[in-house]
Amino acid sequence: MAHYTPSDHSFAVCAYKENPYLEQTIESLEAQWTKSRVFVSTSTPNDYIRDICERHGLPLTVNPAPHLAGDDWNWAYDAAETPLVTIVHQDDIYDPTFLSETLRALNARKHADALIAFTDYWELRDGERVYKNRLLGLKRAMLSPLGLPGGANARWLRRRILAFGDPICCPAVTFNKELCGPAVFDTSMVNSCDYKTWVDLSAHEGAFVYIPQPLMGHRIYAESATTANLASNVRQQEDAQIFASLWPAWIARRVAHAYEKSGESNEV
Repeated sequence: MAHYTPSDHSFAVCAYKENPYLEQTIESLEAQWTKSRVFVSTSTPNDYIRDICERHGLPLTVNPAPHLAGDDWNWAYDAAETPLVTIVHQDDIYDPTFLSETLRALNARKHADALIAFTDYWELRDGERVYKNRLLGLKRAMLSPLGLPGGANARWLRRRILAFGDPICCPAVTFNKELCGPAVFDTSMVNSCDYKTWVDLSAHEGAFVYIPQPLMGHRIYAESATTANLASNVRQQEDAQIFASLWPAWIARRVAHAYEKSGESNEV
């Protein structure tokens, strides 16, 4: 059974243009009680990103062929030289115990074959931490069956969970590259590439390890990619495609409508 140490893990920070929250994100990784490798990946190299990397002593890797978010995330994922990698979004925040608790869960005997491990999360709105709202409660309820005996390894169960929407926060996920393989992210979708990736991985043997502690914060703000994609209807259209692959057409339409309503709490 594998026993993972901090040297087996990397935080890959995906930076884009000149995001004002990038340095706060990096500082939250530097504040981890358990230290691992941190590097920055970008498809938009600029002096702002280079300066932050230099001041924090972080390696910078540049994707020479940018396309969609999934392509950028795959570049960062493949650049990690460790068997475990967390793909960090440039505007999110990690609690100091995120990595230590993730490694603890991955090293549990019952999770020796984990494909991914992911924590619960909180929202960061206008500088305030939000731990409870309708959307967060719904996602926690959806994921709770994974904590039942055998739940983490039940492919049918996680596929049923994902058939009602995406309760997994992408930057809360740590991947086992040895089991997931290279270039894990879907590259066909603009917004829902992470959701499509979880659906694809749900068909694989191995565990989805859910850590029901809110150990990272997802920032909700007007300039975020998620907010922009909701406003332009991109996310809704792509989610509908995923539902159509999991349900008969008439059910898929109803699920998509209900899921669209739940996403309204992600708007600002």
